[in-house]
Amino acid sequence: MRLDGNAIGALGARLRSGSVLVSATNGKTTTAAMAASIFERAGIALVYNQAGANMAGGVATSLLTAARPHGRMSGELGLFEVDELWLDSVSAQLHPRAVLLGNLFRDQLDRYGELEAILESWERALGQSPSPEPAGMAGAPRSGSPRLILNADDPLLADLGRSRPGVLYFGVDDDSLALSRMAHAADAKHCRRCGAAYLFDAVYLGHLGHYRCPSCGQQRPVPTVTATHVTLRGVHGASFMLHSDAGEAEVTLALPGLYNVYNALAAAALATALEVDLKTIVAGLASTRAAFGRGETVTLSLGQPGRAQSAPPVHRELRILLVKNPAGANEVLRTLTMEPGEHDLLGVLNDNIADGRDVSWIWDVDFELLVGRVRRVRCSGTRAAELAVRLKYAGIDPQRILVQSDLELALREAADDRVGTNSPLYALPTYTAMLSLRELLVARGEVQSAWS
Repeated sequence: MRLDGNAIGALGARLRSGSVLVSATNGKTTTAAMAASIFERAGIALVYNQAGANMAGGVATSLLTAARPHGRMSGELGLFEVDELWLDSVSAQLHPRAVLLGNLFRDQLDRYGELEAILESWERALGQSPSPEPAGMAGAPRSGSPRLILNADDPLLADLGRSRPGVLYFGVDDDSLALSRMAHAADAKHCRRCGAAYLFDAVYLGHLGHYRCPSCGQQRPVPTVTATHVTLRGVHGASFMLHSDAGEAEVTLALPGLYNVYNALAAAALATALEVDLKTIVAGLASTRAAFGRGETVTLSLGQPGRAQSAPPVHRELRILLVKNPAGANEVLRTLTMEPGEHDLLGVLNDNIADGRDVSWIWDVDFELLVGRVRRVRCSGTRAAELAVRLKYAGIDPQRILVQSDLELALREAADDRVGTNSPLYALPTYTAMLSLRELLVARGEVQSAWS
C-alpha cells in the first residue's frame, strides 16, 4: 500500500466479474461467509478476505494473494467484508458492482463516533461510480452507482436507498418474533426526515422491525427478500421460509439466533441481486458453518489431576459467542435463555483499541435476562472487574460470580468446573478477547488458527 496507493483499484480491475462489498456493525463476517458458500456452490471462483481482515490492508492482501502473472487473478469475483469506516475509501478504489449493508448499531463510540458519522461516510461511498459491466455474469450495475442491498428493517439503512433506483431490500416478516418492548439501548427511534418518533408495529432486534412515521408518513420499504415462519432452536440453529421473486424455500441454518437469520437473509439478497438461483442459495446457506468465534463450537480436553493414563479422556463442549455492543450482546443472551437450566459462562471483557476503550456499553446490555439462569460465571479480560460489577447489579447472585483476569487460568478453571457430563461452557468474549481465547485454544491443539 505504501508502494502503490492505488493497489486495491489496480488489482480489483483485474477481476473479470467485478467485486461486491459487505458491511455492517454486526454480522458482516458471518454474512460474507454465507455469501461465499452460496457463490462457491454456484461455481463462482472468489477472491475473498475470509479471515475477516476488513480494512484496506486486508482487502489489498487478499487481492495480492490472488494476483497471477500477466494480469490474471485466481478468482473472477471479489467478495470483501469491509469495516464500516473503510467502506468509503475501499469503494472509491474498487468501484463495486454491489454493496450489501446489513445493519447499523452503536459500537465503539470512541472510534466510530455517532451513527450519523458512519451514515455520512456510507453516503459518500455509495456515490462512487462502478466500473463497466463485467462480462459473463448477470446482475452487474448499469448506471452510475453500485446496486444496493439494504436491510428494510433498519430505518437508518432504509433511508440510504429511498431516492436510489434498483435497491433490493430484505427483511423479516414474522410477528411471532416481535419483542414486547423496544430495548432501551435501541439506536434509531426517530424519523430522519421530520424528527418525529417512529411508531413500531413490531420490534425484532435492537431497532430493527416494522416502523412508520405518524408525522410525515415515511415507513419501512416493502422488502423483496423476506423470512417468514422463523424457528429459533437456541444455540443449535434456526430455520425459516425464504421468499423472493424466484419463489420460496425452507432454509435450515446450523448457526443460532435471529441475528443469523438476518445474516442469511442478507447473503440471500446479495446472491439474488447477482441472479444466483434459489436452490443454490438454500444449499449454500445450509452448508455454512460458524466463522471463527461467532457461534463456534470447540471440544475442550479437561485436565484431571490423578487420572490414570489408561482412563478415557474427558471432554467438554465450549461455545464461543462474540459480544461487542449492546444490540449484539442482547441477542446472544436471548439465544442463551432458550437453552434449559442454569449455565456456566466465561465472560471476557477487553478494552483494547479494536474493542473500544470505553466499556460503559455493558450497562446497556440486558444482563438481567440471565437472572436465575447462571450456575457460575467467570469474568476475565482487561476489564474483568467492571463486568463482574455489572453482573452483580443485574441481579446475579454475587456468590456465583468469580473474577480471574488471567484468561488462560480463567479458561482452565471454567472448563474444569462443571456439573454433569453434558454441560457446555459458554464463552462471551469481546473482539480482541475472542482472538486471545482462540490463540489459547490453538496452543492447546483444540482449534486451527483462523489465519492459516
